[in-house]
Amino acid sequence: MKFFTTAVALAATLSAAYAQNGYKGFNSGSTFSNGQNKQQVDFAYEMRAAQQLPGTNGAWTSMRLYTMIQGGTTNTPISAIPAAIETKSTLLLGLWASAPADQFQNEVTALTNAINQYGTAFTDLVTGISVGSEDLYRNSVNEVGASPQQIVDYVSKVRSAIAGTSLAGKPVGHVDTWNAFTNSANSAVISAIDFLGMDAYPYYQTSEPGGNGIGNANATFWKSYTATQAVAQGKPVWVTETGWPIIGDTLGQAVAGTDNAEVYWKETICGFTAKGINMYYFQLQSAQGQQVNPDWGIKPAGDVVQEPVRFDVSC
Repeated sequence: MKFFTTAVALAATLSAAYAQNGYKGFNSGSTFSNGQNKQQVDFAYEMRAAQQLPGTNGAWTSMRLYTMIQGGTTNTPISAIPAAIETKSTLLLGLWASAPADQFQNEVTALTNAINQYGTAFTDLVTGISVGSEDLYRNSVNEVGASPQQIVDYVSKVRSAIAGTSLAGKPVGHVDTWNAFTNSANSAVISAIDFLGMDAYPYYQTSEPGGNGIGNANATFWKSYTATQAVAQGKPVWVTETGWPIIGDTLGQAVAGTDNAEVYWKETICGFTAKGINMYYFQLQSAQGQQVNPDWGIKPAGDVVQEPVRFDVSC
């Protein structure tokens, strides 16, 4: 009980401190690149690797999740939660929303199960709750996504589920591409949420007037961010995905590589974190056991703690 009480107190202190300076973290899926489900030990190891990045003073202490469900189960809470409690990391929760209502209910059940199982030791570490990830974008290009009304309905379902719990009052948002938010057909989603989680990759924006090379990447990202702010109805815009690949195809003027990734980090990532804007980078490590293409990781394949960073990540 003494340990539990201490953990709760530390979580509350950490949450307040990070909220003042902006959360800094990485996106993390529920599986490795080979499809193997991550377990608590894996999430905890990943969190410690982020906290130990050289030159960052232990500032990268948050993790963004895409699902509340532990891999291989129906609605068991994801093991990133006890890992976060163990490592004193914060969490941007995610509920996968590109799914029918019965499947989304499993996400909600996993969320409420987590509240009941871990209590405030968990909920004090939550930065926010994202209902969905790029669902509107996928819906617009005829991939498996979700309609604006479906997201609005799911947001309402989550708000009802957390009402009267220790998660009540945490911001409920939605993550999507910047141009999904600026599409007026999706404005009902913005009205329904507390924050916008914006995904933007200048590397892919080949139609930019100034080109999509690294020399224009910072300006392109700020352009996307301010365009999203303009439609945000006064709500905060978080950066929930961005990055520059180390390995990948040349797209227009955009060239993957360590040097360009470092430029992007220094100009864009450091610029946003200096302003206290919540930032979740994609990603800490793209693959653990084998090389992948594209590879966005600031760490190469291998032991995520022991492998050196590919470039200077100080700001």
